[in-house]
Formats: sequence, C-alpha cells, structure tokens
Amino acid sequence: MRTQRLPVVFLIAIGLLASTPRAGAQASSRPNIIVILADDMGYSDIAPYGGEISTPNLDRLASGGVKFTQFYNTARCCPTRASLLTGLYSHRAGVGHMTWRQLDLPGYRSDLSHDAPTVAEVLKGAGYATYMAGKWHVTINDLPNKPRQNWPRQRGFDRFYGTIKGSGSFYDPAMLVREDEPISPAGDPTYKPESYYYTDAITDYSIGYLREHAEKQPDKPLFLYVAYTAPHWPMHAPAEEIAKYKGKYDGGYEPVRASRVERMKQLGLIDPSWTLPASGAMADEWEKQANQPWESRCMEVYAAMITRMDAGIGRIIAELERSGRLENTLILFLSDNGGCDETTGRAAGKPKRDGNPPDHKPTDTQWNGRPLITRDGRPVRSGPKVMPGGDDTFIAYGRNWATVSNTPFREYKHYVHEGGISSPLIAHWPNGLTRRGEWERQQGHVIDLMATCLDVAGAKLPETFNGKATTPLQGVSLVPAMSGKALARPSPIFWEHEGNRAMRDGKWKLVAKGVKGPWELYDVEADRTESKDLAASEPNRTTAMAAAWQKWAEENHVLPLLPWAEQPATGATTE
Repeated sequence: MRTQRLPVVFLIAIGLLASTPRAGAQASSRPNIIVILADDMGYSDIAPYGGEISTPNLDRLASGGVKFTQFYNTARCCPTRASLLTGLYSHRAGVGHMTWRQLDLPGYRSDLSHDAPTVAEVLKGAGYATYMAGKWHVTINDLPNKPRQNWPRQRGFDRFYGTIKGSGSFYDPAMLVREDEPISPAGDPTYKPESYYYTDAITDYSIGYLREHAEKQPDKPLFLYVAYTAPHWPMHAPAEEIAKYKGKYDGGYEPVRASRVERMKQLGLIDPSWTLPASGAMADEWEKQANQPWESRCMEVYAAMITRMDAGIGRIIAELERSGRLENTLILFLSDNGGCDETTGRAAGKPKRDGNPPDHKPTDTQWNGRPLITRDGRPVRSGPKVMPGGDDTFIAYGRNWATVSNTPFREYKHYVHEGGISSPLIAHWPNGLTRRGEWERQQGHVIDLMATCLDVAGAKLPETFNGKATTPLQGVSLVPAMSGKALARPSPIFWEHEGNRAMRDGKWKLVAKGVKGPWELYDVEADRTESKDLAASEPNRTTAMAAAWQKWAEENHVLPLLPWAEQPATGATTE
C-alpha cells in the first residue's frame, strides 16, 4: 500500500513542521476518543467480520480490542448520525427521516435539534478539543446560501473539514466545507494533493488535526469524529486500488457469499444451527446477469473503496503512535447502516436532475450530489456499459452485491431486519481495556455511543441546554460490556425508519416491513437470520411487544408513520 503524504504547503499552513512531540508526551490522564464511521458498509464486508476485503488496519484494531457481534445502527445515514451525535433516538433529535424533506412535526424537522447537546458540545465543555473530518448530513440547510447554525462548527467542533450534504462524487464532493466556508478541491487554500480523492482528504485532515493538537495542546485530551463516505455510492476509487481486486469477483455472488458464511462460522459469528440463505440462490442471480464483467467491476471498486479507507485508518493509527497517544485513545469503528440496494446510476440514460451550470469553474463550490459534468467538461456517465471507478462515472453496486455485503442477514439499508441495521463495532483502547480480540455478544445501539464517550471522558450531560431542560440520554455506556460485564440497559431497543419498525427485547425481536407490513416475531438467539416467524405461535408476546413499540413511538415523536414509507425504498434516491 502506497503511503500518501500530506502536501508540505498544507503542513506549513497549520504549523505542523515544528518540533516532534516525544513519545508519551501527553500529560492528561483522560483518554482521547476517536469515532470512525463508514458509510453504507455491510456487516460482513471487513475481514474481522468474515469478509474477503483487505483491511489489515481494522484487523489490528479488532485483534487488539473488543468486537461486538450485535451492534445496531438506525438503517440510514441521517438518523444514525443524529443518534451518534446526541445519544438520542433520531426522532427525538429531529432527524427521523432524511434531510431533504422537512415537515412540521417534531420528529421530522430534518434538522438536528437545538434542544439536545451534541457529544462534541458536551466534551468541549468538559475540556476536550474537538475535531471533525467527513460527512455531516444532519441539517436541511446544506447549500451555500443557507443558515449555518447547525453546521459542525456551530455544534461543538473546534475544527471541521468535510461535506454538509450526504452523497456525491469522491473527486468533486458536494457541499465541501473547510471550517465554515464552502470550497472546492481546487479552491482549498492550503490542501493541494497531487490528485484529489475525498477518502484521502478526510484522512489527511484528520492527521493534520492530530498533529496540530499534539503541537499546540499536548496536555489536553481530544475528540475526533472521522466520518468517511466510503463505500457509499458512487463507486469511485483510485485505479491502483481497484487493480488489487481485478478478477476477484469474476465468479459472481454465490462463491463470495458462501466463503463469507464459512469464515463467519469459523469466527463464531454464525451459529451453524441458524437457517442460512439457500445455497445456489445467488448463483442463479449471477447467471441472469447480461453484463457480468460490469457486475464484477462494481464489487472490485466497492472493495477498493473499503481498502483505501482502511489504509487511511492505518495512517491515523500511525500518527497516534508518533505522538505517543495511541495507548490512551479509545477508537470506535462502525458503519451507519447495512449494505445498500439502491439502483443509483445502474440504468442506462441520463440522470433526471439538474447538474452543474455550464460556467462551473474549478474553484466554484460543487453543490450537486450528482454532477452531470466533470470540472473539465466531460459528461458523467452511468449505466451497465460504463465501468465504474473514474471521476466521469456515477454508479452503485446494486442489490445482489448488497446481499453479499449483508451476509447472512435479510434486507438492506432502509429496512430494520438484521441486514439493514447490523453493524460491526470495534473498540480499541490499550490503556482502558484488558480484552484482546474477544467477541462481545451483548446488544449495543448507536444511541449508546455518546453515553460511552461521556463515561470514558468523565463528562456529564448538562441539566439545561439552550435555556431548556436537557433530554436525558437514551443509550447506555458500553464500557462495562467492553470489560466483560453486564450492561444496565433499562428498556428494550427500538427502531423506525420509513414505516419499517422493530423492537429488540432480550432474545426476542419484533419487526415489520413498511407502514402496512404485519408484525413478525423472531427468537434472535436461535434464528438471527429471521427465517422462522413466530408471531402466530406466540400471539401474546407479539401483542405485548407491539404495544410497547406503540408506546415508545408515541413518546419519541415517531408518529404519524409517514406516507413516503409506502413507496419503494430502492431506486435513484438522493442520499
């Protein structure tokens, strides 16, 4: 793997070519905290969870830390980020759906609530320096001329580089912002890489913040939120990264899925007693594909995107080692939802949305999530005759590869069956954890991350915020689970997104697909693949859990279930 160097002009501009801190120079005993979020990555994609994709740096974190087998997100980009940042269910944080449809309902304002502090705001008040690089995606005000009161700098982050919008080109990101100012890659005053790639830029800025902190505030703990957009569509990756996977997926979906199943059994992630997807089903899907080289290329690029992200994580780890901070840094790695079955860019024809204006200059802010032309005037192409990867392509990897990503679970991003909400969670903290490479089988949820961060930082949620009583955190600290102790979770875990509903209470899971979908009931210990619906044979339990879900929904601004949920979740969506 080629190690990417930060441009010298970038380092000079933020004062990082001064003396190198000695190892162990950190004086504060409070741990540093780094939360790393992947985007649209399935449960079994990375090697520690059974995947064939090369992730040596995540392997290192996993072997030196704790790996959760039953950690959950909220099934979609915006809600997961809202919950991560506030420790609340996303509806309580004002982002019950996405940021492109605002309703006059408390749970669907499409804008992060000002009634609840973010983890950055609380940690900053507790003496932490706070930094963010990457995808924000929790405000409807995501254009240059919109109010900025809900951008990262206004919600507790001292420094920020990244995108306010939720998706876009990796070579020309939509609504790219440096601190508070929209920019373009060519318009960045200091960051001048030989070739721009957003994943690398997120890594480079993260390292820049770490170096700046070690130089200027060595006695202060830090919180860094690294929100990668990989491997969210479009399938974009540097050519040398894609080349590493050439031919790897030429055999189609079934061999990859089957090999993951076997590895997951060996790792202890899959109970052999679970009913698994029928062997050969994905092979039949492969035989139906008219353009198999294009299909395999989609997965090659997807894998390359994850490997490049992993390389960036490795460079962040190396920087922590250089400054003597790795041992006392809690690193949390997770994904915001399951693999994505959206069909963006997979059909022939032109996109049905406005693109860049004809006079779009290299230094103008790119505001479009899906540009129609590159900065040098080439058309951005889609469809099965276009091999993905380059800056003039815009293509998703599709439902069948998403099925592989979510092995062995059902459904995808959007849905709250296990495939949509199951995420890897790796926790690495040498000074704070004694377990090394162990599985943790207690349930966790993204609402737990803020409570976890405040716990390790010794910080407390303020009683009031913006002149109002603060909503108590709805998650629990995962620190006991990381140490092999029982979690003190006072209530079940709940979900809702686009009418897809679920509740997890011990080994029992109640789940429904869509506003009108019937409730299904599963014993997840015996059947995490959700193959045997017990609702009919357990009517009393089903009724009681449904009533508990209804009560939760009424108390957390979830209702009414909204009409857009009745429309298909697949297709060319905006984020």
